[in-house]
Amino acid sequence: MRTNRPARFGTAISLLLILAFFAAGCTSPALATSANPTVPPAFPTQAPATDSPAAPTAQETILPTPTNTAIPQLPLTQYQLDVQFDYTNHLVSVAEVISITNRWQEPLTSLVLDIEANEYPGVFVLDSLALDDGTLLSQADFTLADNRMEIPLSTPLMPDSSLTLSLNYRLNLPAIPEASPYLRPDPFGYSARQTNLVNWYPYLAAYNPGSGWLMHPVYAFGEHEVYDAADYSVNLELINAPADLKIAASAPAEVPADQPDMLHYSLPKARTFVFSASPIYETATRVVGSTTVTSYTFPWDASTGEAALDATARALALYDDLFGPYDRPTLNVVEADFLDGMEYDGLYFLSNGFYNLYDGTPSGYLTAIAVHETAHQWWYGKVGSDQALEPWLDEAMATYSEKLYYEHAAPGALDWWQSLRIDYYGPQGMINLPVSEYRYYEPYRNAVYLNGATFLQGLRDLIGDDAFFGFLKDYATKYAYQRVTTKDFFDTLREHTSADLSPLIAQYFDPSLYP
Repeated sequence: MRTNRPARFGTAISLLLILAFFAAGCTSPALATSANPTVPPAFPTQAPATDSPAAPTAQETILPTPTNTAIPQLPLTQYQLDVQFDYTNHLVSVAEVISITNRWQEPLTSLVLDIEANEYPGVFVLDSLALDDGTLLSQADFTLADNRMEIPLSTPLMPDSSLTLSLNYRLNLPAIPEASPYLRPDPFGYSARQTNLVNWYPYLAAYNPGSGWLMHPVYAFGEHEVYDAADYSVNLELINAPADLKIAASAPAEVPADQPDMLHYSLPKARTFVFSASPIYETATRVVGSTTVTSYTFPWDASTGEAALDATARALALYDDLFGPYDRPTLNVVEADFLDGMEYDGLYFLSNGFYNLYDGTPSGYLTAIAVHETAHQWWYGKVGSDQALEPWLDEAMATYSEKLYYEHAAPGALDWWQSLRIDYYGPQGMINLPVSEYRYYEPYRNAVYLNGATFLQGLRDLIGDDAFFGFLKDYATKYAYQRVTTKDFFDTLREHTSADLSPLIAQYFDPSLYP
């Protein structure tokens, strides 16, 4: 049970949970109801029938042909979010405008929004929905089930044409669920120590020309969301907030001269925009080039927060050199009141469990997961992918990036990383399956994260360091702010080597899904 006191993980079950989740970089909703009474929605929303997402069945697997989605030189989708955040009562009110330009060179006969908050019973309350001409849409004008809202268009949106959607809604934030050996922890919601707004706003689903809107079922592990890059402008007004409330966000805050009670954020070319708030955060900062790195920790973990900050700053500098520029003014590492790590643009969460286990050396999960989540700023934030169909493209890359960190910044702990982070769990399995095909978390972790990292080391050994690191930087630059596929990975790789990759591919890749 969570309390206001700094709980420490002294029990065997807590340690087992931390170890089970140590490869985390993904979460799935544990569908807890909010402690707040539900306000009757203007439009009824449909919630899942059960409180626990089961492992997906084979029939639920969605396997459209992955298609690279290069972003044409047209405006990205733009989000204007005007937010009133009542921290004390766990309520959020939002006026959102989504500006959509058809960049896909084929008519759009409908729009699909991903509304992750609607997966939680009683959390998402839609008050109004309107098109850009001011026409209010009634419940008959759209469908909303689980996390998918589809809005048929009476007149198709033609290529290069634009429209806007305006939504007004409320969020009755849920309590962050207790750790479970069966479900991955979920960052969204509040605890006694923090409130996290992640995947909190409706966003335009990813789109693949020729096959249409791209959404996946919610899984009990891994990630199902697919994000296209977008531009964000966010105004945040705090209501009933403690005087010492601190906000960590995906971008630095500005205070408009004419609105001293408002925080304004701007974030271009991002997958997501998130907040984390707490009145007890203690902060520390480092500057890496033009980027300010800030650690947000609970008071009893402030000294350990310095270690997380140091690892993040060192990793940021290294990856900036190896993969290309980070391109953002800030990066925040936030101690999480749940047993997981999770990446977002400009911010990542690091489990309080890792802080509790820190032994003062880099030979531990605090460092390994901190640099893993930092690497996701490239292998997720900059180079996007379909995390449900091809999760290896971000998770294997982030896991192998850990090894690069240990090689350069903590070589004395490299043997620990190889033996206890990788080899101990027995890396095995084809690395390129969809999340749903692994059925359980351990096979997914052992294949995608661990065997994926083993594949990348094998690739490096085969083609040599010059070709390998030249490929990594070229790949990150070529596909910046796009979504990639396995085909894009190997097409770019073959520009850097003439080596025979066939034996390596046969060892790690399911041939039925290899392009």
